[in-house]
Amino acid sequence: MALFYSEYWAFVFGVIGNVISCMTFLAPLPTFYRIYKKKSTEGFQSVPYVTALLSAMLWIYYAHVKNKATLLLLTINIYGFGIEAIYIIIFLLYASNKARLSTIKLLFLTVCGYGTMVILTTYLTKGSKRLSIIGWICMVFNICVFASPLFILVIKTKSVAFMPLNLSFFLTLNAIVWFFYGLLIDDFYIAIPNTLGFVFGIVQMVIYLIYKDAIPLESTKLQKPNDHVLNICEDVPNGALQPDPNQVVKSGAPAVAVIGDEDPNNGK
Repeated sequence: MALFYSEYWAFVFGVIGNVISCMTFLAPLPTFYRIYKKKSTEGFQSVPYVTALLSAMLWIYYAHVKNKATLLLLTINIYGFGIEAIYIIIFLLYASNKARLSTIKLLFLTVCGYGTMVILTTYLTKGSKRLSIIGWICMVFNICVFASPLFILVIKTKSVAFMPLNLSFFLTLNAIVWFFYGLLIDDFYIAIPNTLGFVFGIVQMVIYLIYKDAIPLESTKLQKPNDHVLNICEDVPNGALQPDPNQVVKSGAPAVAVIGDEDPNNGK
């Protein structure tokens, strides 16, 4: 009877986990809608999405090898793999050349690392040892998924402008449900990382509350006045203040208007 109730509640928490995980995977939609509207990835990073993609791939492999009480784990990670792949494709479409190249390199390392792990665990390990190694690898990357939003330089820039709060919230809620699922099926490879995931989620939301009204350091640097630019806007005749079309602007500095003769073509 106790076993029946354990399996029953494991199924319940697994279904709830699938539903919340679906919402978690969809949480970045506002971010990617913003990217689509602005045709730019701005300061958003691809690290959380590539990490989540790899995590889904690892859990699919783990569920396949374990092949026991893993159906709900398998279904949600197949779904997550597809969603994360779409996000990364959108990111690559609108990223700058530098961000695109960085993401492609990260994807290449991800695929190579995953392929190497599959080959080594398939041919060099067997039975419970294989499952144990895969389980530990899954735990590490699951923790990385929870921690990855902090890699968006929140502490360094004192800004949360590019840290999605809704993603942190859903990851925290998700961690609670999957912890109980892992506990009920007696799988500490699932339970332990979700315990840490809950802690990371709380930390991220606290950081958001601390820095949500802060001005990014990069913005303050851009707003710092240039000591070499004179105020030439006073007492200048109409038409005499013109931007120099041949001036090359470097390092993101604003173009400086120059005073010169009026366009000789005016009035002709």
